[in-house]
Amino acid sequence: MHCSTCGAELTEGATFCAKCGRATSAPPVAVTSPSAGRELQSNVAAGLCYLIGFISGIFFLVVDPYKSDRFVRFHAFQAIFLSVVWFALYFLFAILSAILPSMLWSVMWMLNAVLGLGFFLLWVFLIYKAYNKEQFKLPVIGDLAAKQA
Repeated sequence: MHCSTCGAELTEGATFCAKCGRATSAPPVAVTSPSAGRELQSNVAAGLCYLIGFISGIFFLVVDPYKSDRFVRFHAFQAIFLSVVWFALYFLFAILSAILPSMLWSVMWMLNAVLGLGFFLLWVFLIYKAYNKEQFKLPVIGDLAAKQA
């Protein structure tokens, strides 16, 4: 392709002539990202809702393709509610540990460790269920999440 004004050789997709600066009649070439238009599948997004607790739950509630997906919304709300319960129980154990006499601290430490392990296993289980496209409802939290979704 050549410039219609000065006849200089134009590079492909050029909108201006490099020699004379005149606009060419060639349409601009659209550059797209290789990942443009790709979105996560619902089960992957639902599993990621639990990743950082309420932060990732809120993220998937406001990001566009996922905020309208009921499956993702359910898991996002359940992740948020589970995080709130976990923080409340952790805070309660911290207060009880401060109030109780020092001879009971080892008991509270053991209970806190068991509670932490239980929440970790529940967290992994919920990620697994979400990834396998199952809507596993926790006893109270699951019903609240289902109403919100």
